[in-house]
Amino acid sequence: MPGQRLDDIDRKILSELQDDGRMTNVELASRVGISAPPCLRRVRALEEQGYIRGYHADVDPRTLGFEVQVFAMVGLAKQSEADLSAFEARCRDWSLVRECHMLNGEVDFILKCVSPDLRTFQTFLTEQLTAAPNVASVKTSLVIRQAKDAPGVPFDVLEERLARQA
Repeated sequence: MPGQRLDDIDRKILSELQDDGRMTNVELASRVGISAPPCLRRVRALEEQGYIRGYHADVDPRTLGFEVQVFAMVGLAKQSEADLSAFEARCRDWSLVRECHMLNGEVDFILKCVSPDLRTFQTFLTEQLTAAPNVASVKTSLVIRQAKDAPGVPFDVLEERLARQA
């Protein structure tokens, strides 16, 4: 089971960094109850093992003028692995597409897109997304309001599950 190789301190480190990736190593060590040198070694090990993929600023799109957020549900004409991979590669090249998830069910992909305005998104939709090879259908939903945006994973659920297994 993923997460079992991590001890309590490793999970606390991940939880704390998920909440605030800018804190100093000294602050992190204090919060998880160990001294700074072993804390830094653990953080580096978590990075090397792939538990920590990177650090970034949580930028507010609306403050920067990206007023439009849209979810686009994309159906492909063909779903061979080569076709799926080609569409994913194309999505990585489109700057308005911020997330791309392959789904099972009625649609093949859901894309989270941001745009400064509806005209820019409409141009992307008509000239790039719907015109892309193998795209059979696109349905879009404009985001009216965002009620929650929680990055990462719920560590409280992980801890409860581990406690039940102990």
